[in-house]
Amino acid sequence: MRIYMIGLFIFLANSLHAQDTLNLSIRQADSLFLQNNLSLLAEKYQIDIAKSIEVQDKLWNNPTFGVEISAYNPSRGAFDVGRNGQKAFTISQMITRAGKRNKQVALDVESTRKSEYQFFDLVRTLKFELREIFFESYYLKQTVALYDNQINTLTSTVTAFQKEYERKNISLKEVVRLKALLFQLSNNRADILFELQENQRDLRTLLSIDQPVKSVVDSSDILRYQLDRYTPAALQEKALQSRADLKVAQSQTKEAELNYTLQKALAVPDIEVGAIYDQASNYVNNYFGVNASISLPFFNRNQGNIRAAKSSIGYYKTAENARQNSITNEVNAAIQKVSVADKAYQSVESQFSDQFQLLSTGIYDNFQKRNITLLEFIDFIETYNESIKEYNRLQADRIKVYEELNYVVGEELFN
Repeated sequence: MRIYMIGLFIFLANSLHAQDTLNLSIRQADSLFLQNNLSLLAEKYQIDIAKSIEVQDKLWNNPTFGVEISAYNPSRGAFDVGRNGQKAFTISQMITRAGKRNKQVALDVESTRKSEYQFFDLVRTLKFELREIFFESYYLKQTVALYDNQINTLTSTVTAFQKEYERKNISLKEVVRLKALLFQLSNNRADILFELQENQRDLRTLLSIDQPVKSVVDSSDILRYQLDRYTPAALQEKALQSRADLKVAQSQTKEAELNYTLQKALAVPDIEVGAIYDQASNYVNNYFGVNASISLPFFNRNQGNIRAAKSSIGYYKTAENARQNSITNEVNAAIQKVSVADKAYQSVESQFSDQFQLLSTGIYDNFQKRNITLLEFIDFIETYNESIKEYNRLQADRIKVYEELNYVVGEELFN
């Protein structure tokens, strides 16, 4: 029974530990990001706000109702509102002219569209950040695993050499130099772990979770990053059609044009029409009348707002053209980065890490057998670790520039 309980506790402990870390593929991370990210959820409220304003401006103006009663009649006393007293009722309705209401609604619709484009642009930006950190974390983990293996093996070597030193078979200098190498490897590992912790912080923030995230990457995730089927011209065209920030700029230009139309319409005065019933204060009792009023545009014809709206069209149109030029340059630069990264990656032999690993195992054996010197051994270990570290960094940078191309084009190019 005791053995059974111990086994149960071990099983539960392992289960809890497994739940501590969330193993995610890149697709799962994308899905969780779209569901949970608080910045995206907050931005959605901006769309709801814009749609609510759109609904509000579609409503007609409310009519105005007024009542007037006699407060005091010297011959009849206070509040003389009976059959022979005095009371009056008015009702009026503002009638807008020049299509102001429809023009305002059209402006609101475009504002809602702009809010949606801003949301998609935020998705584009944050997803690029998520994927960059995701793959960088994966390759940093690979480098940590390298250091773990080296530290474990070197620790055994140091222990063996310590015993040999105690037997007076080797010098203290060799033991101390090996310990210094072990200390250096531990420090390098700690630096990478610090970087991983910062990545974990950012991943948890982007995914809005509390658990540590482990990046799960297989060969298909890597092989899909190929540029063969796209030409620079096609990518530039895709970017000009897909970039949400360009659509925001285009929407701002459209808003400026709609606002200019609205401001010209606002110069046209509205008409207020109404009716009145007056019981006893007019030239006849029980008077019914109608009225209408309109402001006379002698002084204020909305000149300043019309001029500002017209200038805004030029401003936003210029900004839109600048954004188009910037996007074209960004796509060209991203394509060049991909080309450089691919050439650097392809220049490294596919068996690079395997050959180094095989040689590393032999180096430890030969060093312990004293077939190579201490300096040769340390030089190889430092070269090996730095090379594998840079190789992992190269792979992470390659995926990063491909994801940057996704980002500047505004589409998922490598599915």
